[in-house]
Amino acid sequence: MTTDVAITTAVAQQFPSTTPRASLDCPAFNVPAAEALALLQYLRDAQGYDFLMDLTAVDWSAEQSPRFTVVWHLYSSTKHCYVRVAAACPADADPAMPTATGLWAGADWHERETYDMLGIKFTGHPDLRRILMWDGYPYFPLRKEFPLAGLPTEMSDAEINEEIKVGVISAPMAGGPFVATPGEPMSEAEPRAKDEAWNEKKEKPE
Repeated sequence: MTTDVAITTAVAQQFPSTTPRASLDCPAFNVPAAEALALLQYLRDAQGYDFLMDLTAVDWSAEQSPRFTVVWHLYSSTKHCYVRVAAACPADADPAMPTATGLWAGADWHERETYDMLGIKFTGHPDLRRILMWDGYPYFPLRKEFPLAGLPTEMSDAEINEEIKVGVISAPMAGGPFVATPGEPMSEAEPRAKDEAWNEKKEKPE
């Protein structure tokens, strides 16, 4: 991967409030949320980072403040380089960040997904609806406090609830992460819930 060695100096001169962000693969910057869009536009218009590769966020946990950081990954189709921009959401309880849909139309779905999974609202977004979970789903599944196996909830359709008498139940993960066994036929090597049905009271069978 080519590295744009001049970008760090250019960004520091144009945006003195930015700070370098630890990164193993490409230049990365922390920027105050209020300047995030201006930096993104500068990178697009003046530095050639014309493609929004990804937009996501990090939940550092409810014990930390700032709790949420929004991250943009940009690519330059002329320099063939990447940069990463990160901005902390000013509020922990009701996290928000200005939308980047005015810079890249492709930010639309990325921001909807980030809102759906982490509950970060993108102010000015033209249609900020859930994109993976159903309307009215009460949780944000990528937040740190959300259990890996999910939470039991009511189905979204009252008619279905009445019929089946059972809500959405947690995945049967038996407390373990997904595992895959290499070297087997693909049908046998697909990731599946790790079998930890055994415990200190019930020994694992040989």
